[in-house]
Amino acid sequence: MGTEALQLVLGLDKFTEYAGRVWISTHGDLDSYEVFNGLGSGVQRRLVGMVRAAEAATWEDARSAIIVCHSEPGAWALPQPLYETRPCPPIPLGEAAYVVARAMFESDRLSKLHVERCNQMGEVWVPTEFHRSIFAASGVQPAKLQVVPEPVDTAFFDPTKHKPLPLPLGLRVFGPAWPHPKLAGSGAAAAQADGGKGGGQAEPFVFLSVFKWEARKGWDVLLRAFLSAFTAADNVLLLLHTKPFHSEPDFPQQMQAWARKELGQTVAGDTSRLPSVYVLSDHIPQSHFPRLYKSADAFVLPTRGEGWGLPIVEAMSMGLPVIATNWSGPTAYLDSGVGYPLPIEGLVTVGPDGGAFAGHRWADPSAQQLVRLMKHVVAHRQEAAARGLAARRRMASRYSPDAVAEVVAQQLRQIEIGLAAGQRRAG
Repeated sequence: MGTEALQLVLGLDKFTEYAGRVWISTHGDLDSYEVFNGLGSGVQRRLVGMVRAAEAATWEDARSAIIVCHSEPGAWALPQPLYETRPCPPIPLGEAAYVVARAMFESDRLSKLHVERCNQMGEVWVPTEFHRSIFAASGVQPAKLQVVPEPVDTAFFDPTKHKPLPLPLGLRVFGPAWPHPKLAGSGAAAAQADGGKGGGQAEPFVFLSVFKWEARKGWDVLLRAFLSAFTAADNVLLLLHTKPFHSEPDFPQQMQAWARKELGQTVAGDTSRLPSVYVLSDHIPQSHFPRLYKSADAFVLPTRGEGWGLPIVEAMSMGLPVIATNWSGPTAYLDSGVGYPLPIEGLVTVGPDGGAFAGHRWADPSAQQLVRLMKHVVAHRQEAAARGLAARRRMASRYSPDAVAEVVAQQLRQIEIGLAAGQRRAG
């Protein structure tokens, strides 16, 4: 969520009324110097300036500020967070002029505790209409809910500015080594490949998925569909970029164990038949992330639920056709005009190992439909590339930092008008 929070405030620079008035500090998550070091030098300077302004702020400064707590509700200091973190709001709720909650959730409801915490805030910014309805149905006061979408840095995630990372990346999990011996000279697929028509051999087709390693992201659905849709004879590659999330980092072993259990020992062990799958868990600096997307022809994520879906919109900003689950956050920006919404079989109850989502419901993405869509984009590359270009245009027009800053600024102005009229308070 830190990347999103940063993009929300960077766009406010263009409004003279907020110049020098935006302060930020880490809250909810730990400081990540890996992320900071991967930012551009200009962004780093602006970030440092906003952090130093926050450090220099006095109690009186905080009392007159509009405070936005950008994290999950358990992190809010109401009066104390539920775990160790920097307090937000940084002063008692009753002392603050106005406190905004920025929140989202990935299932079909909020817990009673989260509802109670949301209702203590002045208002709650959620990223989509999906969340507005979920929060209201769970008991959050509807008048507090405001839709503020998440921005993506379309100037940075611009396909014209970056070269692809060379493939293969990471560790091979299934299938033959990449490039296949018969595919001399293969690399990242060309976006305008004609699927083999016209006499020449088709460029290899690269699917990319980026996610943290948890059941919610649907990596099992993705593997089932990909290993069913293609074989080693197909000119395709699936590259997974993932990180541990309350899990062990032995991703190849976990995927192979899953395949033996779900697909059978014979299928899982037949490397000569399966298509190529690689997993990359090494840290990629933020400055190189666009090159990762540039290495692919399509992005795929059969998620069971998203607050927003940052890798999805980054891929769309990079002009990639996207296959993603047609439920939760992505429904705000993904449709058949700019990508490939993945149908769901319905909603399923999350088991006891689902952590904060246990007992809630989330999507059951269709593996059968995912097979169909992946085969379709490989067979219809020009159509897929055209949707990717349309996705890029949508991100630039609706979800750039400047575009979302207009929404944020309008919300702030409304709060300031209410405060001046004495009609608003902290919570």
